[in-house]
Amino acid sequence: SLPDFEWMERFIARWEEMFLGKLNNYLSREGLADAHLSEIEESAWKEHGSRPFADFCLSDLFGSATRGKRLKSEDRIPGSLPFVTAGEAEEGVSAFIGNEVAVFPRNTITIDMFGSAKYRNFAYGCDDHAAVIHTEKLPQRAVLYLTAAIHKAAHDGTFSYARNFYAKDADALHIMLPVTKKGDPDYEYMSTVISAVQKMTLRPVMKYRNQKMQALQQC
Repeated sequence: SLPDFEWMERFIARWEEMFLGKLNNYLSREGLADAHLSEIEESAWKEHGSRPFADFCLSDLFGSATRGKRLKSEDRIPGSLPFVTAGEAEEGVSAFIGNEVAVFPRNTITIDMFGSAKYRNFAYGCDDHAAVIHTEKLPQRAVLYLTAAIHKAAHDGTFSYARNFYAKDADALHIMLPVTKKGDPDYEYMSTVISAVQKMTLRPVMKYRNQKMQALQQC
């Protein structure tokens, strides 16, 4: 018998159609149905380099950082709660646990012992190698901007195995942020900049999606 190439083509087409459906649902849910920048987004992106910035202490903005607690690997009970520790692999999520631990809310930022900041869009627990910045009351895109600003300030080579980054370091950390005319952090502007960056980053994805959708319609 010969390989059924026609069946293979149909199988891949169905898989691509399912993938595109999931992609479209995600983009729609995130308000990214297209990659066209609005006038406000385009203006915000163009003026970013010339926008007034000011220095802010992290603890003045969000209060004291919270440090997680040690939970040894052998003491972890399998479960569904993401458990964050230091490292870049899997964005620092080392396990999914069922232990009774402090649960931190989504839309917050962690800084690990190396000074690496990461945005968390899910509830999680963490060990003592991570400090939690309580940004949960801000818009998501503003927190994404803050994550980049914090990472730039903290992940500068100062912290390592020899000198760990702790919650006290987060409380003393200073970051540069765009400001309003009153001198306050301009979270609305930050959100707009991130929206523009997301759309520009997604343009190749949009192009791929449109090409694939057109090809599937011609099948």
